[in-house]
Amino acid sequence: MIFTEKEIKGVYEIELDPKEDNRGYFMRVYDDKIFKKYYLHQNWVHENHSLSKLKNTVRGFHFQYPPYTETKLVRVVCGAVFDVFVDIRKDSLTFGKWGNSILSADNKKMLYLPRGIAHGMCSLENDSIMVYKVDNYYAPEYEGGFKWNDPELAINWPINGKETVSKKDNEAMSFKEFLKNNPNGIMI
Repeated sequence: MIFTEKEIKGVYEIELDPKEDNRGYFMRVYDDKIFKKYYLHQNWVHENHSLSKLKNTVRGFHFQYPPYTETKLVRVVCGAVFDVFVDIRKDSLTFGKWGNSILSADNKKMLYLPRGIAHGMCSLENDSIMVYKVDNYYAPEYEGGFKWNDPELAINWPINGKETVSKKDNEAMSFKEFLKNNPNGIMI
């Protein structure tokens, strides 16, 4: 595994190392010894799978307010996604900044997203499946989100055609509203 810290402190892109032969491949996607070496070991409490049937499906930006903030370990097992993360941590040097990574079944990359990061994605192919481990229990009353296409963030989404977005995500608050309600971000 190769760990590369992204432009947002604490966010890592992880390249996996598949062992291939004529049958296919085998790869380890988590090893607590390696993750401990990078101080990224977590007690994962649940794992989610997400299917985006259509290309240009957008999800996010999602996060949990304290005390239910979440660390996520995200990967794609089928298809490809444009994965985006926004730093909403109080006192972070990269507060309000965003970064992205292409995750796909072909490139076998993962993202480690620490607590205090809002997460969103856009499917680049039909039938894209994401799998992600989470280190805290989901609490719907602590769920937060802001608009995926907020002009304040100026994210250049790779949407080719019409996007598919849930009603909840389309009606989410703007980033400016998030800042008004949480002027210093969220504590982790």
